[in-house]
Amino acid sequence: MSRLGNVGGRLYRGEVSIDFVGRKRTWYSISGAILLISIVALLVRGLDFSVDFKGGAVFQFPAPSASVTQVQDAVTDAGVSGAVVQELSGSLGQSWQVQTPTLSAAQTNTVENSLSSHLGVNASKISVQFVGSSWGSQITDKAIEALIAFLIVIVLYLTIAFEWKMAVAAFVALIHDLVIATGVYALTGFQVSPATVIGLLTILGYSLYDTVVVFDKVRENTAGLLGGARSTYSQAANLALNQTLVRSINTSVIALLPVAAILFVGGGLLGAGELKDLALVLFVGMLSGTYSSIFIATPVLADLKEREPQYQALAKRVSVRASGGRAAKRSAAKAPSGARSRPGAASVPTRELSAGEPGEPDEPGEPEFADGGVPPDDELTTTGSRVSGVSGVSGVPASRSTPDPARPGPRQQPRRSGGGSARHRPAGKKKRR
Repeated sequence: MSRLGNVGGRLYRGEVSIDFVGRKRTWYSISGAILLISIVALLVRGLDFSVDFKGGAVFQFPAPSASVTQVQDAVTDAGVSGAVVQELSGSLGQSWQVQTPTLSAAQTNTVENSLSSHLGVNASKISVQFVGSSWGSQITDKAIEALIAFLIVIVLYLTIAFEWKMAVAAFVALIHDLVIATGVYALTGFQVSPATVIGLLTILGYSLYDTVVVFDKVRENTAGLLGGARSTYSQAANLALNQTLVRSINTSVIALLPVAAILFVGGGLLGAGELKDLALVLFVGMLSGTYSSIFIATPVLADLKEREPQYQALAKRVSVRASGGRAAKRSAAKAPSGARSRPGAASVPTRELSAGEPGEPDEPGEPEFADGGVPPDDELTTTGSRVSGVSGVSGVPASRSTPDPARPGPRQQPRRSGGGSARHRPAGKKKRR
């Protein structure tokens, strides 16, 4: 078996454990810093929406010897500002894509002529596509509606299938992934295209899938948890995380390998395009989704559950049990010294001699009759007669330090047997046990 398989087996059996839930403040701090950076980037830089959302014109043409600066200067000389130039070069040949705001027919002809004159491109090889602003706004509205509907359906499903607190924890993880993914686009300046929206919905589903698998294991580990005092809810949830950790890592790595191939290899060969936009959001979202399902969703769930009174009481019981029974030791220490038995003596029911009868010598063992017979009835008295007799003499409980040789003391009840006569063992031939 591989080393990873051995580690996975030990994690599943609880032989080794990573305290994900116990270190939740660390994970919250890391996520808070990332979210803060993402929000600031969104507020300061904003998102760069493609022409599909805001409308405009798209020019595509081959120009093997041109550079980004030359293409940008050619468009600027045509009197158009705010153009986005993207290189579509690769092993198949070098071409360019220029996105401009909405242009009139005269402006479009001016740009074509400027590109042809500055870059030496044949005008017939310049293709132009127009996207209306109304169509872009419709795409934006539909994308927002799809995202809201997705989140509502997911919360309802998790509430019915699990419980509402699991739904809240999963929703927090989804918002976490959404903000981080959009923050990366704001920081890097990548364009947001319809393929980006598709990839965003895909990664939310992937993140949710991983979270649901962990939550299902948490529900299995916490079933019947309140009936005992073996572990708290947080400890059971952390065990579930460790049991599914290897599965989460394997799933994420297998999913990221083809996406990384599309992003780095395909993007390098084909240049900017819909495929690269889709691969980028998938790569960022899968990384964020794996992180949130392990470090965010389950710790948030444990926080919500530990606020319930029954789980708070369970945590107290587990704490008392883990302390080694200190409460029982304290209560035993408060008991009177006369009520405590001699160290090493067997804890069995005893009967005691009266104060007026001769006691046994101070031997470490207790006497036993030779034939297992029964002593005369007058040798056994109740404890009450001993207490009254001793109290009348000294007024304090009897102790081993009293020098009286006739001191009464606890004695083990003699064994009884069905046969034999009632004989005493001669003095001096006592049997030690």
